[in-house]
Amino acid sequence: MLTLVEHYFFVIVFILIGICLLACLIAAIRGPELGDRIVAANVIGTMTIATIALLSYFFKESWLLDVALIYTMISFLAVVVLTRIFIRRYKSREENERKEG
Repeated sequence: MLTLVEHYFFVIVFILIGICLLACLIAAIRGPELGDRIVAANVIGTMTIATIALLSYFFKESWLLDVALIYTMISFLAVVVLTRIFIRRYKSREENERKEG
C-alpha cells in the first residue's frame, strides 16, 4: 500500500507528464520540419513508456512492465521507419534540386 506522500507524489508526476505530453503533441503538429515531428513523436513514446512503468509501480502490477517493454520495441521500430522515410524524402529533394539547377 502506498503512503499518502507517495500517492500525492505520483499524482503530481502524472500531471506533469500529461502536461509534457500535451506540449510534445503540439510540437509534433506544429513542427516546422519533418525531423522535428519525428523527435516529438519519439519523446511522446518515451514519456508513454515512463508513464506505463510508473503505473506498474503505482498499482503493484508487474505485467504492466511487459506492456512497457513491448511498447518500447514498437516505438523504436516506428522511429526507425519514420527516419527512413525522412531520409528518402530528403535525398529525393536533393536529387530534384540537382536536376533543376
